[in-house]
Amino acid sequence: MAGIAPEGSQFDARQFDSKMSELLSADGQDFFTSYDEVYDSFDAMGLQENLLRGIYAYGFEKPSAIQQRGIVPFTKGLDVIQQAQSGTGKTATFCSGILQQLDYNVVECQALVLAPTRELAQQIEKVMRALGDYLGVKVHACVGGTSVREDQRILSAGVHVVVGTPGRVFDMLRRQSLRADYIKMFVLDEADEMLSRGFKDQIYDIFQLLPSKVQVGVFSATMPPEALEITRKFMNKPVRILVKRDELTLEGIKQFYVNVEKEDWKLETLCDLYETLAITQSVIFVNTRRKVDWLTDKMRSRDHTVSATHGDMDQNTRDIIMREFRSGSSRVLITTDLLARGIDVQQVSLVINYDLPTQPENYLHRIGRSGRFGRKGVAINFVTLEDEKMLADIQKFYNVVVEELPSNVADLI
Repeated sequence: MAGIAPEGSQFDARQFDSKMSELLSADGQDFFTSYDEVYDSFDAMGLQENLLRGIYAYGFEKPSAIQQRGIVPFTKGLDVIQQAQSGTGKTATFCSGILQQLDYNVVECQALVLAPTRELAQQIEKVMRALGDYLGVKVHACVGGTSVREDQRILSAGVHVVVGTPGRVFDMLRRQSLRADYIKMFVLDEADEMLSRGFKDQIYDIFQLLPSKVQVGVFSATMPPEALEITRKFMNKPVRILVKRDELTLEGIKQFYVNVEKEDWKLETLCDLYETLAITQSVIFVNTRRKVDWLTDKMRSRDHTVSATHGDMDQNTRDIIMREFRSGSSRVLITTDLLARGIDVQQVSLVINYDLPTQPENYLHRIGRSGRFGRKGVAINFVTLEDEKMLADIQKFYNVVVEELPSNVADLI
């Protein structure tokens, strides 16, 4: 041991590099080919008429960067690795790719999509349904916390697409309530999240049960080594589509900070802003579940109406709260990062980071919701003295300038 101790860190780095290059080259050839064709409009993509109707009815006008490059190779049946941040339109990319290829005369599960959280799975189910509205697609979300028997009933009645979380999907496959014989497309969404949540073994187990010729799509914001390993094991000559950070959608979102100096002063600041919040639909992010509860109590004790959701609540409660928020009957939602990826509310036009995120990457997951697909939005960051470095990091990471909040905040929304 002593012999390599001084060299330890470099040794590890070298080992990692060689492992990476090994992963990236198969039999001396590059494992990925990149796919660079760009389609500026949905009309140019050769999609069926009724899918186009669904896309336009959903409110898309022009494809986002990932959609311009990512939909067509998927519709051609290629294995794809698509890398882009949340909020850039990945969901609609693979939903369109799947909807284009289904055989609607065969009511059997032909596509399986896995996502890391129930919220995200349900969100994907909604998008798939909306885009496939004119195609008559049957979609079902298989997620934990719901009735197994109900899942079995719906699956036996027949669906084209199953979207779900790994645990419940594996359970359904194992019980043969979900039959794999007709599955020809398999998508892993937020693959990086899925691996960091420890779903790797379950994903492998699910793969083993699928037909050998299945088309695989991996969608992810980052590509950690484990994600590359999955692509090596299960994909066949995949094409890689990379949307660089500078093409991502923070545009159209005005970003401000409020100097609050001390943590204790944030509550007053939030209460001062409450009237503005309640005009529109707002999401307030804090960093812990406990703080969600604390802030909710504080706001309610001052007679401000707020809803709250976090991972400790049971699924049913979260669903009811999200439904109220989506319908607009509750206008201010307090939540944590866990749910940042599952909230896609058309009308959210204001996001408040009561706490700055602990990682710059999560900043986009939070505020990227409000300006999605060109919708305008405002983000307000509460910054204490300790947060100044993180704010500087965020500005550098996204190459944006966050200005001090002007006094006429209501006019901005």
